[in-house]
Amino acid sequence: MPKSELWQRGDAMRRRLMGAATVERMAKGVYDDPLMEKFGDYAREAVFAMLWDRPGLDLKTRTLICVVSDTATHAWPELAIHLRMARRAGWTEDELSEALLHLSGYIGLPAVREAMITARTVFTEMRGEPDGGLGM
Repeated sequence: MPKSELWQRGDAMRRRLMGAATVERMAKGVYDDPLMEKFGDYAREAVFAMLWDRPGLDLKTRTLICVVSDTATHAWPELAIHLRMARRAGWTEDELSEALLHLSGYIGLPAVREAMITARTVFTEMRGEPDGGLGM
């Protein structure tokens, strides 16, 4: 079945934010069964097309909002995705580390510790990619 225009817009935004290689890797490891494919289709339309593509905030700001939200809610797998997106949107490792450290006064050291461990893993992984994971 052909994908909707909203799905196409969402897919383009998702690829822009994550990078094509990450999207393809997730397609094979996360979204390769019917249940998760439905979830992925919905996320492309409702989140990546309708939410990320809204006017009013730039992508860089939106990615930082996600990093903060993920850290505050202990959403570690999502934090890894959003840290990658934040780096691709223009945040440096130092800026993201500082944002995470700033959160320690508001949400506590245990959550920030886990976020920093996640960041270390993501940043190391990205540095090992051909374009540093930053090709947009």
